[in-house]
Formats: sequence, structure tokens, C-alpha cells
Amino acid sequence: MTDMATNTSIVGKGGAAQARIRRRYGRERRFQWICLAALAVAGIFLVILIGSIVSRGYTAFVTTEFELAVTFSPDLIDAEDPSDGNYPMVLVQALQQQFPDVTEGSDLRKLMGILSSRSALMLQRMVEADPSLVGKTELVSLPAASDVDMFAKGYISRDVAESARRIDDQQIAWIDTLDEQGSMVTAFNWNFFTSGDSREPELAGIGGALVGSALTLLVTFIVSFPLGVAAAIYLEEFAPKNNRWVDTIEVNINNLAAVPSIVFGLLGLAVFLNVMHLPRSAPVVGGLTLALMTLPTIIITTRAALKGVPPSIREAATGLGASPVQVVFHHVMPLAMPRVLTGTIIGMAQALGETAPLLMIGMVAFIVDVPTGPVDPATVLPVQIYLWADSPERGFVEKTSAAIMVLLGFLILMNGIAVYLRQRFEVRW
Repeated sequence: MTDMATNTSIVGKGGAAQARIRRRYGRERRFQWICLAALAVAGIFLVILIGSIVSRGYTAFVTTEFELAVTFSPDLIDAEDPSDGNYPMVLVQALQQQFPDVTEGSDLRKLMGILSSRSALMLQRMVEADPSLVGKTELVSLPAASDVDMFAKGYISRDVAESARRIDDQQIAWIDTLDEQGSMVTAFNWNFFTSGDSREPELAGIGGALVGSALTLLVTFIVSFPLGVAAAIYLEEFAPKNNRWVDTIEVNINNLAAVPSIVFGLLGLAVFLNVMHLPRSAPVVGGLTLALMTLPTIIITTRAALKGVPPSIREAATGLGASPVQVVFHHVMPLAMPRVLTGTIIGMAQALGETAPLLMIGMVAFIVDVPTGPVDPATVLPVQIYLWADSPERGFVEKTSAAIMVLLGFLILMNGIAVYLRQRFEVRW
């Protein structure tokens, strides 16, 4: 009887243990499914976000142009002084060659409205660059007005009422005629990458913002990289341990890494503009402000890279007679440099996407000219996106999404370089 009771008890305990194991495995499977579901939801939202941006912005990389035979009549243009010319009339004559029945002033204004408002200025710049054009007839590609470009790309439908469209039926008839004649073409929008900002959507580009971003990041790198690496080397390799002042500095550096970026913008406004009187809206000020924001990230990642080097490297170098400085710069830093560069690139990528600190220092100005130096007025790509997003024209919606695509491309490229450097040069112990 006793043996049977004992066996029954063992079987009962074994059954309970099996049940607990099944419940534990079941919880693990449910947890895995929850993780997979969370990953799937995140992926869906990412696809929706990227798809929405791409669907709205990919058309900005092409533009609509009209190829017209333009006669640079000497009666309208002074060959000695090309700036003294009636270029709007030159443009009118080119359009009347296509539509000779359009003679009324109101109709001529509507006909001119299918071209960009800067078309006459473009003709003037062509003649100023090459005065020999006076007296000749040349086939010139001129950009279409933004509304015409939107119509050609399908954003404005001809099926809606004329009162609900920004172009009327007569203009649509002229556009159709030019299209049938082969005079309306679609070309890659190089102007989007080479020109600065403009009030006209068809002429606005990110060239100035790209150069401004490059100059700003250059200043940021020149200031933050040597200071951040030097500070990290001192704190990790040379600073006394368990020292109250060193501990205070380390805590403050860690806290600065979590400070909102707009606080650094206020600091840049107070120090660089109000005290040092540096030029407002210049890459040098933006770079210094972003350098303050990037320094904690570079210091923290560099210290982590230095900690990742095994102590045996330091001990072996010291045993062979190397000085502390030689140990750091001849042995430790070469091994830690891949991670240091990775952290630096990630910090620079973070700086590239910042807007708030740059708004505080005035880099929100309307900049038409592409900057040529770090003290010229400039803007950066995130701020340019912010400015265009506030514009009501449909053409700027397209440009905003395209600029976001370019910015995301640069961020992905920088993070890809960071991953490559880490995998290519990192030494595994």
C-alpha cells in the first residue's frame, strides 16, 4: 500500500511538472508571437510612411518643359548691352509663332501663364552669357508654370469644373496643342538639385540647402570630433578614478546627451549671436551649435570604444616600455578607432536631421543664392523642408516630399557607412 501511494505521488508530481513545463513553453511561444506581431506592425507603419512620402515626392525629380523656337531679335535686344532688352516680348513672339491667332492682351497674358514667370529672365541670362545669340533663332527649353506642371503630372484633373482649377480650359487647349506638336517634354529636374529656394515652386531647389548642410556638418565635425575624442581619452585613460570633480563631469556629460536639442539652440543664440556677434543664419553658427549637441554623443561612444579594448593590450605595451601616451595613441586608439568613427558618424547623422536648434539661431531665412562659404547666409535641408511644408502651393507639397526622400537617403547612407566601418575594421577578441 505504501509503495502504491508513493508511486501515485511521484506520478502526480511528474504530471504537475509536465503541466508547468507546457505552460512555460506556451508563454514563451505567446511572447514570441507578440514580438513578431510588434515587428510586423512596425514594418507596416514604416512601409506606409515611406510609401506615402515616395508617392507624393517622386514626381519632383522630373519637370515639364516647353521647347520653343525663340528669335533673339536685334530690334528687341541690344547686342552691346544684353541686359537692356525686352525679353518678355521675345517670349511673346515665340509663343505667337505657335499660336498666331492669339492677339488680345488678356489672351496673351494667359498664354504667357503656361510658362514659368522666370522664363524671360532665363532668356536674358542666356544672351548675357552668349551675346552672339542676338539675331539668331534657337530652340530653347523653358520650364512650365507650376500649375501646368501639376496638370501634366495628373495632380490637376481636367474633368473638374473650370472654377475649381487653377488653369482654365483655354490654357488646357494650348497645352494639348503643344503636346501634340511634341513641344511639351518631360526632363530630369536638375534644377531641383542645383538651385536655391524660390517663391515659384517650379524653380525652387535644394541646392542651397545641400551646400548649407555640408558646410554646417563640416564645421560641426571640425569642432566636435577632436574635442570629443580628446575629452573621452582623458576621462577614460588619464583622469583620476573616484574623484569627485571627474565624477561630476561624467554625470553632466551623460545628462547633456539627453537634453532636448532646442536647449542647445538657445545656448547658441545666447553665446554665438548675442555675445560673440557671429553672422546670423550662417553655417559657422549652425555648425558650432550642432557641435555642442553632438559632443556628448561622441564622448560617450568614444569612451565605450576605449573600454572595449582589452586591458592586456595596455599591460603588454607598458611592459615593453611604452609611455602612457604611447600606449593610448600607438596601441589603444588604432583598435578603438572603428567604433569611434561609428559613434561620430551616428552623431553627425543626428545633427544632419536637427531643425529646432537651427531655427533658434535664425537659419530659417529665405535663401535664394547657394552659399559659397561658412559665413554666407544659408539654410539646411531639414529647415528647407520645414519652410516648404508651410507653403500652400501644390508644387511645394511635391518638393517637400522629394526633399524628405533626399534627407532620408543621406541618413541611410551615413548609417550604412557606420555599419560598414564597424564590420570592416572592428577587431573581435
